[in-house]
Amino acid sequence: MGIKQVKVDVNELTVGMFVSGLDRPWTQTPFPLQGFYIRELDEIKELKQHCRHVYIDLAKGSGPVSANLKKLSGASSNKSSPRVNRSATVKVDVAPLKIKRNAYNDIQQPLKKEVKNAKQLHQKVFSAVGEVVDQLDHGQSIPVRETQQVASEMVDSVLRNPDALSWLTRVREKDEHTYSHSVRCAVWAIIFGRHIGLVKKDLDVLAMGVLLKDVGKTRLDQKLISMKQRSAPQEREYEQFVGYGVDILRATEGVSPRVIAVVKNHCERINGSGFPQQLKGDKIPLLGKIAGIVTFYDDTTNPRGETYPLAPSKAVAKLYELRNSEFQEELVVEFIRAIGLYPTGTLVELSTGEVGVVVEQNFERRLKPKVMIVLDSCKHTLGKPFLLDMAEDDRQKQALVDAGKKTLNEVEKIEILRDLEPGSYEVDIAEIRDNYLFKKERKGLLSFLKRGD
Repeated sequence: MGIKQVKVDVNELTVGMFVSGLDRPWTQTPFPLQGFYIRELDEIKELKQHCRHVYIDLAKGSGPVSANLKKLSGASSNKSSPRVNRSATVKVDVAPLKIKRNAYNDIQQPLKKEVKNAKQLHQKVFSAVGEVVDQLDHGQSIPVRETQQVASEMVDSVLRNPDALSWLTRVREKDEHTYSHSVRCAVWAIIFGRHIGLVKKDLDVLAMGVLLKDVGKTRLDQKLISMKQRSAPQEREYEQFVGYGVDILRATEGVSPRVIAVVKNHCERINGSGFPQQLKGDKIPLLGKIAGIVTFYDDTTNPRGETYPLAPSKAVAKLYELRNSEFQEELVVEFIRAIGLYPTGTLVELSTGEVGVVVEQNFERRLKPKVMIVLDSCKHTLGKPFLLDMAEDDRQKQALVDAGKKTLNEVEKIEILRDLEPGSYEVDIAEIRDNYLFKKERKGLLSFLKRGD
């Protein structure tokens, strides 16, 4: 097997990676010429003293995503989530993904500019989904043109900035209890599709299909939908919602066959354990596979009824457990890269003991987002929250080391220790969002950096 090298910032290194190259000659360092496995944290500290980035061999050791997820999987294995451990890992032949990185960088907009559009679109999508359900409940046809329009506008917004709509789906406000699972899934799907470089036409199909994937549930008894546990006959009855949805859309003029295919295949699994046709591998279309992954993720982070939601990192760990069984491994890894271990709106605890809310992603360094600090290290509410740009904080501290003003041991590079379950602390995430997005940015980062001097 050939070497598959990936360039990694030294701050992203973890135990289990195989270092195959450095950003300088090996002879200028104390490390062996032929490369080595990272087995201890001390080796990472030594690498940080000599290098800014290294190259890791994915064929021999852990990758940047899998290293974190393996740790998370072990920590979260006692949690319940939809359909986990239903199937063992199997060998399924699937074609590799054709990924086009950074396909939409030329149209990207700053978060605070795009969120103004997204806020208006949020209400528009909410109304459109409600109209679909209302029309079906009254025996009328789906308003196809209006639904297509909002789906396409969702795609346009996510292409300009993935964080904007993501923010709005993460917050459960008092007047948004009925915010649709399908809408959240559509946003995750578009973010995912954007990440792997799907063309706009495919993104429109994906968004429309995911928005409409549950229309068949309008023909089921609400009690059946709300059941926490179903008997085998009840489960078979429940699974008919996919076929009902396909029938509804086929009878609706103007719905593309490709949109119907997303609805038809979003419950299929690559090992054949899904429904309604028990398709395997690449017999499931790519957009159907994507719809299945985002549905699982949202079911886990936003469960129906009184079931406690999982923190995002634990949800993706559950998803990672199902790679090569229910979901294609490459798609799982790319989805996690697309949304990050700590999506926008996640409540996190830092290595300093402080608690904050992830307010914006750093797409170059996913583990170093912008965080609004709201609780101090003793978990007391701060009178004035402040913004910490973790990536910029790292860069400034590294610059002090490089300039010889401080040693590596004298600076504390802040890490996200863990993300927290929703409701862990009395933090009004909606208020944090609005203060960050819709008011003038505070100068909290500068004051924070000064305290570390």
